[in-house]
Amino acid sequence: MRIVISGTVQGVGFRPAVYRAAVRCGASGTVWNNGSDVCIETDLGDRLLGELMSDLPPLASVDSVEKFDSEYAGGKGFSIVSSGSVSRGASIPADSAVCGKCVAEIFGNGRRSMYPFTTCTNCGPRFTLLKGMPYDRPLTSMDGFPMCGSCGREYSDPGDRRFHHQTVCCPDCGPEYRFEDADGTVSYEDPIGRFAGLMDSGGIGIIKGWGGMHICCNLETVPMLREWYGRKNKPFAVMTADIEAARRYSVIREPEARELESPHRPVVLVRKKDSEITENLSPGLDNIGVFLPYAGVHHILFSLMEHDALVMTSANVPGEPIVIEDSEARKLGADGYLFHNQPVINRADDSVVRFFGKETQFIRRSRGYLPFGLGIPFKGCAAALGAQENLTGCVAYNGKLWPTQHIGNGEKPGIPEYLEEAVRTQIDLLNCRPELIAIDRHPGYSNRKIAKRLAGEFGCEVMEIQHHWAHSASLLADNSLDSCTVLALDGTGSGDDGTAWGGEVLYADYSSYRRTTHLEPIPLLGSERALYDLRRLGFAIDFLNNSPNSDFSDSEAALFAKIMDKSVKSSSMGRLLDSLSFCLGVCRERTYDGEPAMRLEPLLNRGKLIEGFETETSGGVVKTIRLLDGIRDREDKADVAYTIVHNVIGEMVERAADVSSGEGISTIGITGGVSYNSAISAMFSEKVRSLGFRPVHHRNIPNGDGGISAGQAAIAARRLS
Repeated sequence: MRIVISGTVQGVGFRPAVYRAAVRCGASGTVWNNGSDVCIETDLGDRLLGELMSDLPPLASVDSVEKFDSEYAGGKGFSIVSSGSVSRGASIPADSAVCGKCVAEIFGNGRRSMYPFTTCTNCGPRFTLLKGMPYDRPLTSMDGFPMCGSCGREYSDPGDRRFHHQTVCCPDCGPEYRFEDADGTVSYEDPIGRFAGLMDSGGIGIIKGWGGMHICCNLETVPMLREWYGRKNKPFAVMTADIEAARRYSVIREPEARELESPHRPVVLVRKKDSEITENLSPGLDNIGVFLPYAGVHHILFSLMEHDALVMTSANVPGEPIVIEDSEARKLGADGYLFHNQPVINRADDSVVRFFGKETQFIRRSRGYLPFGLGIPFKGCAAALGAQENLTGCVAYNGKLWPTQHIGNGEKPGIPEYLEEAVRTQIDLLNCRPELIAIDRHPGYSNRKIAKRLAGEFGCEVMEIQHHWAHSASLLADNSLDSCTVLALDGTGSGDDGTAWGGEVLYADYSSYRRTTHLEPIPLLGSERALYDLRRLGFAIDFLNNSPNSDFSDSEAALFAKIMDKSVKSSSMGRLLDSLSFCLGVCRERTYDGEPAMRLEPLLNRGKLIEGFETETSGGVVKTIRLLDGIRDREDKADVAYTIVHNVIGEMVERAADVSSGEGISTIGITGGVSYNSAISAMFSEKVRSLGFRPVHHRNIPNGDGGISAGQAAIAARRLS
């Protein structure tokens, strides 16, 4: 029998598992990697399969098993043979935190004592070190580190947990760390210990890891880090020595603890404990992002430090790609550097998740969760390039969506090139040829040039897709739905009518969408400037309500009054939250994406429903402008914020329910960056259920613009079908 197994079957010790299963059941034959699949030829196929499936490797998952009857012509015994080269889909696992056995080995007395690159078949980097398929050592960043005799014996021993482990190494043959100070002096003598000393003494350092580098410092140094890095208010993620240390700074629920300790090791947003230290980490917010060590170097570093926590944020010029070259890291001007000599092939920032109840929602799906394939009912091959903010790419191929890692914001230097590199990597891993390239319809986005280049190269068309339709399609794919009425709530997206959308009720499937209701538009005085200088939103609100405004001089006010009608209008829920945040005195300027709305969330979490602030829909428009009139001097800010948002969401859900009833469907969904707000998502769910419908949320694809490319790819694949 010949057997072809597809799924996550490379880089997980699958061939060694087949070998051991064959030995146990007395089967003869061979096993090899054939591109993304594992192929077996054997004389006892069913018996071997049963033995194998009862004891799969921890990181493996099987999508399909194909069996072909054939006469076995091989000899006695079983062997692992050289790989083939034909690929049918990305089947390697995501990077996985160093396992407990390897951590014990690091802190033991053997030959890998305190060796930071200690991993085994069941753990360690995969995607970040991969050059191509099949997953063999010559196609990884370990190709420049030939195995020593001891590692070679482990690699060849069927009873060893490093049997056919492609990145097996030790201090005699593997990569090594070195410490560099700010003057460029290099030391190979106890480099991690030197870096630990730098951290304990209050220095700012850069450490190279699996998918890039981190800027690090202890928590008392955060005010200095903000000044040095030019990051006034944006939250910093914190790596703690263990979960007990994490609990000293935050309140961690059971599902959050489970995710923190999982092999994925994401940054998890959890409720922070009140202290000066935690407030410095996330000014004005109720939560902080924490994560646990996932590489050997992290475990060793904390074992040598007095501090139990470090800020670890992606090392880059703000907004630009995470650095992977030592020379680029030095330009950041840190006090010291911990570099290693193993190349980073695929960049990957840390993943970021938060929980809505017991369900995980991805803010950023990257290191530890990619490659990742999500099934869709369309077989065509299409590549999608996302929008502009929080960029990802995505390739639809053979009935699955394959998103790239998190890329960044498209207007920043180096981001378009990184996006193209990531999409091409995905195309190469899948060994596919796109038949359609999908992009956002906004004419000014930086990825349009990439789309034109890829379309010319592959001889296909470019399809422009409306931003919130793509959001809706990503929600459909995430929940295996054919259609849904959706609240698409975010910051902005180019609308069909020349305005900026972002507070929409859409009825959508993969072939079309219909806008049924939207929020009352707010003029953006000065366009982009109104997104940062929130006084301009406040002026527009006051002007439309015929209320006095003292935020500007008379001449400035006269100018704004003249351009009100000519300004871009935005129906965005994000802009409504920005305006509410400003009018209540919560946030007067935006220093990072989403800041005003994020600072409003603590008020929504503790507010209660009060009388007044009712809204209505007229001509498909939810009236919101008058809700903000006269609220600046209110003392019950939390209750006002909660009531306004509660009533607006409730009105939108009622209009969505009308649409769902008319279409004969039982679901109402929510998508877009605003849906990360737990209070808003709770209001939405409660209202949807009260009307007899089922609420639909994101689970695997990011709610925000990080999920746009997946929706685009699904729509494009549907068109090809």
